[in-house]
Amino acid sequence: MANHATNLSQKHLAVLIDADNAPAAIVEGLFEEIAKYGVASVKRIYGDWTVPQLGGWKKVLLDHSIQPIQQFAYTKGKNATDSSLIIDAMDLLYTRRFHGFCLVSSDSDFTRLATRLREEGLTVYGFGEEKTPKPFVSACDKFIYTELLREDALLPVNGSAQVDPGVGKAEVAADARKRPKAPIGFIVKILDDIADEDGWANLGTLGANITKLRPAFDPRTHGFKKLSDLIKGHPQTFELQARPVAGGTAVMYARHK
Repeated sequence: MANHATNLSQKHLAVLIDADNAPAAIVEGLFEEIAKYGVASVKRIYGDWTVPQLGGWKKVLLDHSIQPIQQFAYTKGKNATDSSLIIDAMDLLYTRRFHGFCLVSSDSDFTRLATRLREEGLTVYGFGEEKTPKPFVSACDKFIYTELLREDALLPVNGSAQVDPGVGKAEVAADARKRPKAPIGFIVKILDDIADEDGWANLGTLGANITKLRPAFDPRTHGFKKLSDLIKGHPQTFELQARPVAGGTAVMYARHK
């Protein structure tokens, strides 16, 4: 692969969306999330645009410069869209122009594609609903549940997050009850494994190691904006420390009590 600058803003990503298995309501949050990892150099979406079910996507394609790829359903019950997306992904792979791929679908049929792309040393970011089969989730380097990206999603209510003023207290309380508990025991184990002699570990390194073992881990799923907020939210288990470095910034470290 050609040498590229390591700056995030220069990491070129190919975004491939399965319109049949991704709701249009995620589009704003989707590209905001992708921008955290690099530049969406290619943006393609696959589906049969002659059917009314994709009307929601048609309204947002132009605004986000997403190229629609027409794929007719030649045989009932067969998903030609998947095949078209996979063929394009392999064609893009062999151009050697990309650092990673964003596969937007809740369909496990893309499990092998994700694995193949990673075999070539590329980073794979998966985006799908919480119902996405585990094999596809595990095949990605990082997997983001699209429920967190929807325009109508409730904001986190813990840590430094602010509650949406348009959301009633009862609704917020009900949402908080639905949130799964953070995997504290798992985080503790990872933290202890990478900690220095005094028990401290760099928070960035901690997050990277968690993602390696659980690609779908996301503090937002548990009501926290960031990993640091999750750590702060469990003071009985963790300590958090900011260490200043050159340039006036600070590096966060965590320790298991």
